[in-house]
Amino acid sequence: MATARSESPFAMPLEEAMRTQRAIRRLKPDPVDDALVLECIELALKAPTGSNAQNWEFVVVKDRAVKARLARLNRTAWAAYGGIGRWLARRQGDDKTMRMIDAVQWQVDHFEDVPVVVVACLHTWVPPLPSIAASSLYGSIYPSVQNLLLAARAAGLGAALVTLPLWSRTLARWALGLPWTVTPVAVVPMGWPAGRYGPTTRKPVEEVVSLDRYGNRAFARRG
Repeated sequence: MATARSESPFAMPLEEAMRTQRAIRRLKPDPVDDALVLECIELALKAPTGSNAQNWEFVVVKDRAVKARLARLNRTAWAAYGGIGRWLARRQGDDKTMRMIDAVQWQVDHFEDVPVVVVACLHTWVPPLPSIAASSLYGSIYPSVQNLLLAARAAGLGAALVTLPLWSRTLARWALGLPWTVTPVAVVPMGWPAGRYGPTTRKPVEEVVSLDRYGNRAFARRG
């Protein structure tokens, strides 16, 4: 583990990591050092959890046969989901969405070639639950996933949050050898990006923030 900040692969300022973070799906097949992956996960573990339960598990998948099992699940879900999305984007002439769909398609087609796939799990069985209980459980894992994504960005790795391989938790458990007491929640393919990071385009903050009640755009600029 790196000790001096000047030697750390995570010395990027937090604001820069946040402002340039994006889903990177096209990844090189080049290997990623295990120590770097573990450092990213170690930073993920710094996230808060409900009641400080720390009820998480992370499965680092490098074996091509295991990745292939996840890839088949991913392709099954994408065949339906992606087909609908592509049809809608073409119908609406939405070139931006089409580019995104093409990037996802690339990831689907090359899933086995991704050097590392990190699967974030909850160390509990998640039955059908009232929304408040489900939100509490997932609220104990998704902050760590965001930490993982930011750590990957700071280290120059490409990563993206994927959930389609988990359309069947039963099949996902079989693919990963998980017991029923461990629930897969998020899949994060990681590797060296084939493209590059850059500033992201988002809606202005005043367009998505309401004050006191929904729709009260009190922070909108008056011009």
